[in-house]
Amino acid sequence: MLNYGRYALRSAFITITWIPVALTFSEHVCYVAKVEGASMRPTLNPSDPVRNESDWVLLWKFNLKQAKNWKENDVVLFKSPMDPKKVYCKRVKGMQFDQVRTRSPYPKETCLVPRNHLWVEGDNVYHSVDSNNFGPISTGLVLGKAVCIVWPPSRWSNDLNMSNGRGDIKVFPVDPQD
Repeated sequence: MLNYGRYALRSAFITITWIPVALTFSEHVCYVAKVEGASMRPTLNPSDPVRNESDWVLLWKFNLKQAKNWKENDVVLFKSPMDPKKVYCKRVKGMQFDQVRTRSPYPKETCLVPRNHLWVEGDNVYHSVDSNNFGPISTGLVLGKAVCIVWPPSRWSNDLNMSNGRGDIKVFPVDPQD
């Protein structure tokens, strides 16, 4: 009986000491996130919407504050600039200082992406609420970069960087020193 008590105490101690490590890891390095909706079809959630299946992606969070760590066609999850309770998953189509071609309902034909902002769009162009609705997003709203699909197992993949959206929407990169 005494050995069982020691074993239980030791197991509880080990579990409790690893909780802060796990929380820190999920807060600052990576975690698994569920992607809902049709805006990223066919890259994410390509199945029949009636079956209500969602893809789960590995979301990389570490070292994303620097602009050099972003690339066009990265798939990102971010808090909505209109409603912070909502989280969107979109593809990066324009980086800071890029001049991008917009589409309706954006009020202008082109937009210069400001410093520390991204232009994001869904792959399913006509079923997406994205930068064409709310403009460029601050990189501070980005929760992380999706690096691969981890669920369902039939869709395990790290090929999220194939763009299925509008293609190249940049008019031309703008030199910020001009």
